[in-house]
Amino acid sequence: MLQNKIRLGDLLIERGLITAEQLQHAISVQKSDGTNRRLGHVLVDEGLISEEAILKTLADQLKAVYLEPGSFEGDVKLANRLQASVLKRSLAVPVREDPEGYLVAFADPLDLGAQDAIQRLLSDKPVVVAITAESEVLKIIARLETMEGLKETIEGVRREMRADSRSDRDDAASSIMRLIDIILTTAITRGASDIHIEPSEAQCHVRGRIDGFLTELFAFDADIFPPLSSRVKLLGDLDIGERRKPQDGRFSHTVRGIEYDFRLSTLPVSGGESVVMRILDKSKALIRLSELGLTEGNLVRFREAMKSPYGIVFVTGPTGSGKTTTLYAALNEIKNIERKIITVEDPIEYRMNLLQQVQVNEKAGMGFAGALRSILRQDPDVIMVGESRDKETIAIAIQAALTGHLVFTTLHTNDAISAVTRVVDMGIEPFLVASSVVAIQAQRLVRRICPACTHEVKYPPELLARIEPYLPAELKGTITFQRGSGCKRCGLSGYKGRTMVTEVLTLSPALQDAVIQAASRSEILGIARQEGFEEMFTDGLRKVAAGETTLEEVMRVAKL
Repeated sequence: MLQNKIRLGDLLIERGLITAEQLQHAISVQKSDGTNRRLGHVLVDEGLISEEAILKTLADQLKAVYLEPGSFEGDVKLANRLQASVLKRSLAVPVREDPEGYLVAFADPLDLGAQDAIQRLLSDKPVVVAITAESEVLKIIARLETMEGLKETIEGVRREMRADSRSDRDDAASSIMRLIDIILTTAITRGASDIHIEPSEAQCHVRGRIDGFLTELFAFDADIFPPLSSRVKLLGDLDIGERRKPQDGRFSHTVRGIEYDFRLSTLPVSGGESVVMRILDKSKALIRLSELGLTEGNLVRFREAMKSPYGIVFVTGPTGSGKTTTLYAALNEIKNIERKIITVEDPIEYRMNLLQQVQVNEKAGMGFAGALRSILRQDPDVIMVGESRDKETIAIAIQAALTGHLVFTTLHTNDAISAVTRVVDMGIEPFLVASSVVAIQAQRLVRRICPACTHEVKYPPELLARIEPYLPAELKGTITFQRGSGCKRCGLSGYKGRTMVTEVLTLSPALQDAVIQAASRSEILGIARQEGFEEMFTDGLRKVAAGETTLEEVMRVAKL
């Protein structure tokens, strides 16, 4: 147990991490805001130091173990010996039992009362203090509380297994089906897009991709994985006896009165199978462009491109950046009884009225290019190609655009201007690109700040100097920065939901000439800027100024 008493501010000054003036500033802020924030929190929120630097400094001084967030899970068996109320009050999580004692992670290693409380409950061995972020401690405690609430269901699964009950039986009231319903409900309630069920040597992990990041929802003992994975595979009409080959399936399930579709995929991995379920919310098929989060200027430019009688509109970005959702929203806006709209997709995620949707089937010899050729014989007005993967597909799409069709498609490039050079590099003549491309939208998804725990933060002057050239004139000198501190509503992440940052490049006559003359990317960018083009980073800063997202999120997805 750590007995050292130390003043954090003095230690940080001694190590050269902050100055005495910065310490005095933080202390005055701490006294004036009336929220009883810890000094470390104030220093972080004022942009004077990182939380990681504070915790590592304390760990070095106190000769304690520093645990990186995400590097440990918490010991469920040890947690069962402790009361959840004690863990919450002590801001502590048991990590593991070692020969020399119990390793316990504390958010505040100087809280001797918390250490005493844990030591009394784990009295047979000494408590070895580790240090980690408070947000990480709270996340693990929340997960342990959830696991405690599932004890009865888990024991029911084990009873069925011991009684030689078949885990694949079609019994909606069985414990394993109740467990699956809890998993699906939890994931959907928390806004997950995917559910990952994965085996490890000692545990079965259930994680959800929430706002683009995997978050652990449950962790069961390893014996729960076989019946859980088998029952999920049965739901998707997969072969439960086949564990050596990947399988794909689909099923529907009602959660809180709403029917959801789930796209199921299994993959053989060491120790078992990885099972992933993509949650398909049918309401997303009705989303509008105005709901995606485009800033006003980019929304106007994209809608103008959609009004073109013919041409090709590219939507670019990496996997998971919302390109397909943008295309669905665009088609929703222009579809009517007077237009024939045909899509070719792999796979078809959402069924939409007034659209003829074609599923790619490579085994049957119908890839994107082949399907696109057949579509052109169906007298379409608008075509949506889910992905332009190769020169042949792009060449046919451009030919369709030049012969009077409006074509929407996606491309994997980092930004809008790179899409032009990428298509040319794939072998398409520059004059064809210039003649056919109407607009290119590049996009990324950033997490929204949780409105329930947002607060103002400050950043170091050197970082502000780096972003200064990208600030629109009206924001210079006036921008403030927000961040979420983490609360129950946002799962302690500080974020809730996502929005887009975008850049929209429309090909003006000047840009068309530059493309035909094989201008470089920097030359095209220079012309575009003169015509009012704003890069994605600038668009992100507008959202930062509006309090929608954080500077960290924009810097994570957009190149500075």
